[in-house]
Amino acid sequence: MPLPAEFLDIAERVNNWGRWGEADEIGTLNLVTDEVVREAVAEARSGRRVPLALALKADGVQSGLIPGRVNPLHAMVQINQQLFGPDTVATSDDVVTLGLQSATHWDALTHASHSGRIYNGRSAGTITAHGGAGFSGIDKIPYVVSRGVLLDVAAAKGVDRLPGDHAITPEDLDEAAEFGRVTVRAGDIVLVRTGQVQVYLAGDRHGYGYPSPGLSVRTPQWFHAHDVAAVANDTLTFEIFPPEIENLWLPVHALDLVEMGMLQGQNWNLESLSTACGEAGRYAFLLAAMPEPFEGATGTPVAPVAVL
Repeated sequence: MPLPAEFLDIAERVNNWGRWGEADEIGTLNLVTDEVVREAVAEARSGRRVPLALALKADGVQSGLIPGRVNPLHAMVQINQQLFGPDTVATSDDVVTLGLQSATHWDALTHASHSGRIYNGRSAGTITAHGGAGFSGIDKIPYVVSRGVLLDVAAAKGVDRLPGDHAITPEDLDEAAEFGRVTVRAGDIVLVRTGQVQVYLAGDRHGYGYPSPGLSVRTPQWFHAHDVAAVANDTLTFEIFPPEIENLWLPVHALDLVEMGMLQGQNWNLESLSTACGEAGRYAFLLAAMPEPFEGATGTPVAPVAVL
């Protein structure tokens, strides 16, 4: 089925192909300049640190909804082993098997494609079984440190959690920015809170993924207009699920990653951050969310920290 005209119109409006040159592989992270980082550091006023990652564990957020995406499987390969003889120093080692997008993570720009293309107009065929992503893999992202802004959509609407059928609109984002008395600036990393992660934290991982509130197909235009560097939220699917446009699956992924070249994150735990921002009376902070440099990978686990 061809992509609908509505999608193609938005794609044309937010397209960043060639904006930073034909060789570019990091997209909107180009907006995080030295000046942006210096201003971000100034947001760390109290030194209060808030972790935003979910635990990596075998009974994590993955429920089988996404084929092949397994929760972390952890095993010990040596326990208190004395490698150099009796009464010497002993060590313990572990191994883990996991889907790189299985818990709190970043999607690389190659995580989605449409019409045979990935970001900057490259062929989706550059992603191969043996090499992974030849271009714009997560290993091409050297750092993710910038000013973070929490758009607490749920709190702005006076609820703990948005209903499962709520598609977040640009108007909702404006409302949340006004609620937090914050202005989104070029190079910011925007965190959008729906409260949906509460479902998972309460023990219902099936209910966490479906149905789920999330970003609407209209929001990429808002992010593009504000020159946002990256976006993450507290849901499994990132966007509204089931989709708002019948049979148009994951359009926000395609618009953000493919057309705009904007890093996006999912399964971020924004509950403690919501509390901390409310107590501090400010919704901007220093955010460090470094990707693990898996060569050729289309995503990576991340353990973000906000510093207020």
